[in-house]
Amino acid sequence: MDKELERYKQFLKEKGLKTTSQRLAIFKVLASEPNRHFTAEEIYEKVKQRWPEIGLATVYRNIQKLSELGLIDKLNLDDGFVRYEIGDPDRDKARHHHHHLICLDCGGVFTFEDDLLEQLEDRIRETMGFIVSDHEVKFYGHCRACAQALTGE
Repeated sequence: MDKELERYKQFLKEKGLKTTSQRLAIFKVLASEPNRHFTAEEIYEKVKQRWPEIGLATVYRNIQKLSELGLIDKLNLDDGFVRYEIGDPDRDKARHHHHHLICLDCGGVFTFEDDLLEQLEDRIRETMGFIVSDHEVKFYGHCRACAQALTGE
């Protein structure tokens, strides 16, 4: 995580932003659990453990700024909350990342690390002249544990 933290600090500096303890704390929370999708309130609770004096509004402002810069990604997983996960500011404009698998039974969210849509995007560009700059894919179904409970296998 030290290498990621240094890259994060460098990116903030390049964008003319201060490397504040609050921004570092938010980054550390998200980087410590890269497969978790935090709400702003969950980030706040984690950051508050280390910085008890921090306010929720400060966390919200920093989350918004970091999201605008691509350092964190904003997600809608159809559970009524806006969620956040660690982003990658080095990605070019054609940002492609993992997709989300959402279990309809237990509500679990799993990540799938494969970009099978590149061929489709190439085809869209060839036939329509439309350049896809980002996409978000969510699959709904049953996780392994819930599927086993349904089928009894």
